[in-house]
Amino acid sequence: MESTNAIDVLVALGQPTRLDAFRLVMRHEPHGLPAGEIARLLEVPQNTMSTHLAVLTRAGLISSERHSRSIIYRAEIDKVREIASFLVNDCCGGRPELCEPLVAEFTPCCPPKEATDACC
Repeated sequence: MESTNAIDVLVALGQPTRLDAFRLVMRHEPHGLPAGEIARLLEVPQNTMSTHLAVLTRAGLISSERHSRSIIYRAEIDKVREIASFLVNDCCGGRPELCEPLVAEFTPCCPPKEATDACC
């Protein structure tokens, strides 16, 4: 990821409503959420939310797909991986043991599906 792309992502997330919307969409992966539901859950007018979702889409953080009369938004997990990798690329000066706490933060709370049906 280039610095300009990283700046676009960080600017998009640098506004409270957009950050809340993005985190909400992330929580609903892999199914995503309809735009109207995002607006309702965040108590934001639909036209205002539409603008925020457009900014997140242009930054590559979310994508949309039309289903009948609804537009479903989903998080772009690869973009999240890219920005996280970009931010920690130079972490720890080549000493991976110093990064272990950071890596542990990114470890999912749910074990692989075959290990258990329960999550978190």
